[in-house]
Amino acid sequence: MRKRRKKSKNYFTQETEDAIVRYNNEPDSKVRSDIYQKEIHFAFFKLTQNIIHTFKFYHTEVENLEHLQHEIITFLLSKMHLFDPSRGAKAYSYFGTIVKRWLILYNTKNYNKKIKKVGVEALTKPTSTHTYNQGDERVKSDLDKYVDIFVEHVTNNIFELFPKKNDAQIADAILELFRKREDLEVFNKKALYIYIREMVDVKTPKITKIADKLHTIFKSNYIFYLENGYTRF
Repeated sequence: MRKRRKKSKNYFTQETEDAIVRYNNEPDSKVRSDIYQKEIHFAFFKLTQNIIHTFKFYHTEVENLEHLQHEIITFLLSKMHLFDPSRGAKAYSYFGTIVKRWLILYNTKNYNKKIKKVGVEALTKPTSTHTYNQGDERVKSDLDKYVDIFVEHVTNNIFELFPKKNDAQIADAILELFRKREDLEVFNKKALYIYIREMVDVKTPKITKIADKLHTIFKSNYIFYLENGYTRF
């Protein structure tokens, strides 16, 4: 079976890395501008483009994604002077992380705006076919209450459930998403994993393993909670 080829990053080369260092060390603004235009801009453009499409960051306020890319690149330029290669980081990883964090915040904000807008339109549109169901609201309320109980239980017993320190840190990072669920809309699975990897520096398979264990605890006890009205943690 042939191995899947990794996407090429040849748009962000060692020459790009070196150019960023020279840009930061250059006192002449005109020379800096030339370095950026000729040696850095295309790499930043492709970097933002690839991250937007790879992680499907499509909750935007712009019709043309290139406008969004230019907005991100402007932000990258404001952070250029903070890059320090002596710390061992590559510019590709450093600026890629900045782009992901920026897009996560941007997409979350716009996703929330869209949800609120759709809600208002559904209420004001006279031809709306939506039927309000009190049962749906009750189930949602039950789930919210159970999530709070679940988070509290796992938090209080985290080192019993996850004896290894690293596993406990991953579990707590996942629980943090539950704690912030009112302010945070997870718009796709990849974005969720980015959040967790930003909090704890681990590989995706390890996150999946801990998430599966949490899911097992959550699901088995939730069914009991719905049937009996209380938990058996």
